[in-house]
Amino acid sequence: MLDDLKLEYNLPMNLDELKNKTLLFLGKSRAFSQEEFNAQMQHHNIRCVKELETDVSVIVEGRMMTPIEQNLSDTLYEEQKYTFVSIDALEKALAKTIDENTLLMSLKLSNNTERLKSFLQNGCISDSLFFKILKMYKWQGEDFFENDDNRDVTAALIGRFYENIERNHNVQYATTGLIHLVRQTKNSELLEHISLLEPLKLHPKIKKELASNDATPQKVLLGFLRNEESEALEAMAYNKNLEKTLLKELAKDEYYAKIIAQNRVLDEELFILFEKYQEHLAKNSSLNFAMQKQLLDSKNNIVLQALASNTALYPEIIQALLSLNEPQIGLAIYANPATDSELLSEAYKDEKYHISLAQNSVTPTKILEALYAGGKSEILDKIARNESTPVEILYQLQLESKFERAVKTNKAFGKHIQSENIGWLV
Repeated sequence: MLDDLKLEYNLPMNLDELKNKTLLFLGKSRAFSQEEFNAQMQHHNIRCVKELETDVSVIVEGRMMTPIEQNLSDTLYEEQKYTFVSIDALEKALAKTIDENTLLMSLKLSNNTERLKSFLQNGCISDSLFFKILKMYKWQGEDFFENDDNRDVTAALIGRFYENIERNHNVQYATTGLIHLVRQTKNSELLEHISLLEPLKLHPKIKKELASNDATPQKVLLGFLRNEESEALEAMAYNKNLEKTLLKELAKDEYYAKIIAQNRVLDEELFILFEKYQEHLAKNSSLNFAMQKQLLDSKNNIVLQALASNTALYPEIIQALLSLNEPQIGLAIYANPATDSELLSEAYKDEKYHISLAQNSVTPTKILEALYAGGKSEILDKIARNESTPVEILYQLQLESKFERAVKTNKAFGKHIQSENIGWLV
């Protein structure tokens, strides 16, 4: 191969420079079907031949060149009489000149599914044109992978937008690939067009992913709300970008109101709106100091216990909660990573708080080691699950069958095993 010497090989090109010229085409087209490629070249008054002729001035290197074609290409390059063009550069130039309205009308009138699919599989066309063509496709009332045409179109959709598709091409051919695509993307236009696909009615899981994605357009979420689709509505309640008008409508149902109260980033208006759901508000990590103080002043023990488990507690609120001398509140406080290490060290002196300290990710290492040395089963189980437990202790705990599963599901230990590339001990 002499591609590295062809300095202008992949540069953007002007098709006008190729008009009325004869091109030697080696290999096959890539983005366009061969039939569509030939039609496009004819439209631009560019003649393509497969054998070398006297009037050839440009060599196009396509995909899947045969050894004979490769040798011919190298020989012609050495003669330094020809301009070499890659198929990728040529097809990108062709795609940019497509008259979208003319193409869409042609596809509509011809009702040619194969031609329509070939454009959907063409990576050179713009996303805008892709979506317009996708909207024209008829799914025949069947699922994404229920027939060959649907499978090809779905695979083209996933393959075009899935991040790092080259690492796992198989996702193009499974519904899970579509689920993962909706979960990973922040492309609002893509999410909107997926929401319009006919087979979506057969997939509540995909609707759930759409409803929970912060990038999903509000009009799509409004559609879920109007259709009262329960799984989508629950996911919407967790959507942090849900507009207040939709949020307030959804919150008319107490079930969804409690989810929103606990998970939505709160301002004063929303805090007041959900005031009657204090237990759920108390668990919300976005509470400011004034909000936490108001909940503290409620004197409601259930609310106070929920507040004590809030990982965004202010130090003053922690001290106020501890001053109540309520055992259950103390257990929650000492299991809370928002609690200062000095308070945790003091709590170690009281054995009833050992269970909380064993599970707290910010408990000082010396205390975790002392708790491990104590050997109590319920304490050891919490230590095995604690991501801050020293790895040496986790190695020892996994040797005991009753703690083995807890250690193996410990994310920190899993990362350690991967980083050391040593596999699980058995």
